[in-house]
Amino acid sequence: MIFLILLLIVWETGFRRNWWNSYLFPGPSEVLKTLTADIKDGSLLIAMRISLLRIGVAFGAAMVLGTLIGLVMGAVPLVHRAISPLALGLQTLPSICWLPLAVIWFGLSERAILFVTLMGALLAVSIAVSDGIRNIPPLYLRAAGMMGARGLRLYREVMLPAALPAILSGAKQGWAFAWRSLMAGELLSVSTGALGLGQTLMRGRDLNDMSEVLAVMTVLVAIGVIADRLVFSRLEANVRRRWGLSAG
Repeated sequence: MIFLILLLIVWETGFRRNWWNSYLFPGPSEVLKTLTADIKDGSLLIAMRISLLRIGVAFGAAMVLGTLIGLVMGAVPLVHRAISPLALGLQTLPSICWLPLAVIWFGLSERAILFVTLMGALLAVSIAVSDGIRNIPPLYLRAAGMMGARGLRLYREVMLPAALPAILSGAKQGWAFAWRSLMAGELLSVSTGALGLGQTLMRGRDLNDMSEVLAVMTVLVAIGVIADRLVFSRLEANVRRRWGLSAG
């Protein structure tokens, strides 16, 4: 907190003393004014709601599909050998590479943005789940088999809980990739009807309003920090306690 306060003081001081072109990089006070104005007129809240709805749908679908694909990849060696190299290769693609396909297949529409966001998170989740399943100690599976765990029960009561740390790590990584993919889709799909945060960011650039750009970037950072603190950090802490890796 002290570091952030000092950073803001230096930033505001440089802005007021014209250490740089204030038009290109406005100070915290100007960004705060724009942020307050956008909240009061409701435009920023609407953009947040639209972007959060988009990422909620796409990330939820990525978690469901990615978990299923990862389970099959991790449990069936033949499927792993066939799909894993392709999944690893596709994961290296920048999210923006999916946009031309999405536009051709779905046009400049909501479905194109959702598809790009989905693909940004899907492979990260699938690979993490697959690695988690493959790294389960064989002793767990042998013990479960001796106690009669078979089929879906084996997955539900043994494999998924054992792979939970890796699944959670993949979910966290997939969430970050989903946000990046969503911003890429929204930045370039400015002609769609509903304006999300990425499209608001692009509008600020088109209007040469750097305060608007920095205000939206601030909101994106805040959403990322809040999501990590309220969701992923708590889940990780619970998993660590269950596994006896932390006190309490």
